[in-house]
Amino acid sequence: MRWINRKPGPALAILLAAVPFVAVLIVYMIGSEMRLAVNPQDKLLPAPTTILSTAERLLTEADRRSGEILFWNDTFASLRRLALGVLIAATTALITGIGIGMLPYLRKSFAPFVSVVSMVPPLAILPVLFILLGLGEVSKVALIVIGITPFLIRDMSQRVIDLPSEQFVKAQTLGASSTAIALHVVLPQVLPRLIAAVRLSLGPAWLFLIAAEAIASDQGLGYRIFLVRRYLAMDVILTYVVWITLLAFLLDLALRMLSKRAFPWDGEAL
Repeated sequence: MRWINRKPGPALAILLAAVPFVAVLIVYMIGSEMRLAVNPQDKLLPAPTTILSTAERLLTEADRRSGEILFWNDTFASLRRLALGVLIAATTALITGIGIGMLPYLRKSFAPFVSVVSMVPPLAILPVLFILLGLGEVSKVALIVIGITPFLIRDMSQRVIDLPSEQFVKAQTLGASSTAIALHVVLPQVLPRLIAAVRLSLGPAWLFLIAAEAIASDQGLGYRIFLVRRYLAMDVILTYVVWITLLAFLLDLALRMLSKRAFPWDGEAL
């Protein structure tokens, strides 16, 4: 049997998925052990046990001044900004992408504009957003929206354009209006693609969120990381980095399960 036709069983698949993580952990442990052997006070690569004890303290101990657990406050603040930004971007991209993909006049007007806007580095206009929108929540959410919406619109419109033209001809033959075609022919087929595109956009969305929080915020995961970096508190930074990675993974997993359950005909997704 050719290798392209061989598939691992469930147990072997779990083992293969765990190998890279274990390899990274072993490399880190070796590096940490070597640095601590030379200098026991080294802070650059804290021991895994130190990171675990720091994580336990961050997750359970309240701040002396506020009486609140800052770790959870930072998490909720960041997730609220991320969810709002991604929701606005996905809704805008869905409506605009279907419009550009279906309507030639709209495509001629806005497709070149969206293509040019998608080339603007979002982080380069972050100071402009702070000046125009202030240092509050709006500018941070706006950066996420501006950062991922053009990509989502281009992906949605291309998906609509790629739909077989026979479907549009048959729908028109049956007397369907443009709105009916959009709702009953196009929308069901682009929704799985929208979820896939949002999954791909989560990485950049987190990047824009962390950057905005690092520059101007008093709460959030990005703010906390850049606050403690001045003390070289690598155990705290690594705890937050691992937590952000875990949150991103869980969000991606949730979207993948949603797509699989809602659109089982769309095929397997990574």
